[in-house]
Amino acid sequence: IMFPPGACPSYSAFLSQAGITFAAVLSGNFFQTIQIELFNFKFFLALGAAYGTAKSGLAISAISTSKPDAIIKSLLPVIMAGILSIYGLVVAIFIALLLSPTDPLSLFAGGLHLGAGLAVGLSCLASGLAIGTLGDAGVRAYAKQPRFFFGLILLLVFAEVLGIYGFLGAGMLVNSTRSALSCKA
Repeated sequence: IMFPPGACPSYSAFLSQAGITFAAVLSGNFFQTIQIELFNFKFFLALGAAYGTAKSGLAISAISTSKPDAIIKSLLPVIMAGILSIYGLVVAIFIALLLSPTDPLSLFAGGLHLGAGLAVGLSCLASGLAIGTLGDAGVRAYAKQPRFFFGLILLLVFAEVLGIYGFLGAGMLVNSTRSALSCKA
């Protein structure tokens, strides 16, 4: 679909708001229940980090009775899953700071905001699923064999980097909208 340069339909701002929503909801941490309000639009950060936190937390609970000294090191997957919510929150704030309730928004900018939100949200969701699965198996393996800890760290870093890639891609998309925000009369 081709749109004329500077096209400003009324639903352009909806695309930006959808990008904010996807960035926050797909990447965030439900257990932290971070509630933010942007232009009277409230939502909870929810999915990606929540799975990683819950799945890893179950493994930590399972090993806590047999190996209580391993609990602190076993918190690493939970911490790394919680970091995912920050990526989505930062992208949502960057998009919201570019919006103005009085100035019309170009369709191109709205589409880029939607793409940025989907990029960070879906990549953090995938990263959260990977961290949760690796954290569950890794914490249980670490409880049986402490030498596995270094391998667990490497696997978790590789899982976390998926969210970082989405965060960087979303940042590039948001940055490219600065010149395309306004509509041409």
